[in-house]
Amino acid sequence: MRIKIKLFANFRDGRFVVEDQEYPPGTCIADIIKKLGIEPEEIGIILLESKHADPEQELTDGANLALFPLLGGG
Repeated sequence: MRIKIKLFANFRDGRFVVEDQEYPPGTCIADIIKKLGIEPEEIGIILLESKHADPEQELTDGANLALFPLLGGG
């Protein structure tokens, strides 16, 4: 199945901004995070089809996934 992945902020460093990737059926968001080499504790926001999502959520063909790191400041 084809998934569109959008990365934000420092997640783009050494990776990509937006990319369509192929994954087998049954893939969940956590599988993609692991494949990208992102530590789970670095994740700030996960959006699936522009709605908040859980890392264990299973993806469907044509899904749009956005990953944002934790942001700090003050």
